[in-house]
Amino acid sequence: MPSLVSTEFPLEAKAAYLRTLPSIRERCGRVFELAKAGKLEYFDYHQDKEADVTDFCLNIIHRDFGTDYHKIPPHGRWNHFNLGRDRVEPLLAKWDGSKEASKRLIDLFVVSVLLDAGAGKDWAYHEEESGQKYSRSEGLAICSIHMFEGGLFSGIPDQPHRVDAAGLSKITVDAVAQHMQVSESNPLVGLEGRASLLRNLSDALLASPELFGDEGRPGNMLDFLERESKMDGSTRLVPLAALWHVLIDGLNPIWPATRTKLAGISLGDVWPCAALKSSSDSEGDDLVPFHKLTQWMTYSLVAAITHTMKWKFIGIEDMTGLPEYRNGGLLLDLGVLTLKPNALPLDEKSGLPKASSSDPAIVEWRALTVIILDRIADSIRSKLNLSAEQLNTAQVLEGATWKGGREIAKQKRPETGGPPLELESDGTVF
Repeated sequence: MPSLVSTEFPLEAKAAYLRTLPSIRERCGRVFELAKAGKLEYFDYHQDKEADVTDFCLNIIHRDFGTDYHKIPPHGRWNHFNLGRDRVEPLLAKWDGSKEASKRLIDLFVVSVLLDAGAGKDWAYHEEESGQKYSRSEGLAICSIHMFEGGLFSGIPDQPHRVDAAGLSKITVDAVAQHMQVSESNPLVGLEGRASLLRNLSDALLASPELFGDEGRPGNMLDFLERESKMDGSTRLVPLAALWHVLIDGLNPIWPATRTKLAGISLGDVWPCAALKSSSDSEGDDLVPFHKLTQWMTYSLVAAITHTMKWKFIGIEDMTGLPEYRNGGLLLDLGVLTLKPNALPLDEKSGLPKASSSDPAIVEWRALTVIILDRIADSIRSKLNLSAEQLNTAQVLEGATWKGGREIAKQKRPETGGPPLELESDGTVF
């Protein structure tokens, strides 16, 4: 059998491989090997600074959880909904029946994650009930839960607490802007991209009735997952690969048509890495997959389904740390990664290096982030004498690196709390 990187490996099979979870570590690992050899175009890697990141993260863990490491929640959308007060459990309490409640939660999580791409540093959501303002990812989460409760995503007026293709097909940029309180003084990055994602979601849901039912509802994936599962005593075991199939294949039509293609197949969050060109034997060997939003949705849905259905997912170790600006920013702010001189132009307003999500420098940065997050997680576990089962990747992200990226950003850039790079996003990557 030919290897996955062989020049003889069919392009269709290579495209399929690049949409799997194992491909993320494999391709990012290639970029990391170049970094160790000092052969990247945009970044230098400083291994000795990893200890500083580990110590920084350990301080955060001990500050927030002491030695109760089992209390660190997994990274996922759930935590963002509950900033300031619990907003999820009151909804669950209203909904009758565990399976329908789980379907509604899946509905909510799917649209909320798709709306979660970076909002920019100037946007905030004012929650009328609490009188509080929330920015960035939490602001988007809290805004989306109110959009959900208001029935914006439902095609059935007397059943507002659901998401379906009929409701999504009516979404407009103006409606999203109104609900997200967008104005000249409260600008949101990637507004059109978000509205487009939701409309595309409608088409994707209807295109896969085996996954989402004839009505095109995200929550109906629960029926598919149940069919793919098996019982182990009283516990239902669900292959993570089944959930990944739902999200990576079932939702593939939502991504912009401009995304990287191989053999005519749209790959999603997969980008060419110029540094890999010289060692590429055939077409597609220079492509690096991340699937950040799909992984973020996977983490979020695993938490939702585990909580409501008490199912257990098998194969969760294939998930990676998320290559986005908080985790990656932590590595830049603490010096594990440094930009080469004049590698990127500077933003006139902030003076920070700036780039778009498709820029070769950002591809390098994200690839290095994936691998170094693994290394940091292992270092944290080693210091705490914990196994990967006792402190999983989702917990490390939530309790240490993602939170750490936000905190160091606030220390270094107190006026904005933004990342160390100015990122131009269309609302579909970060």
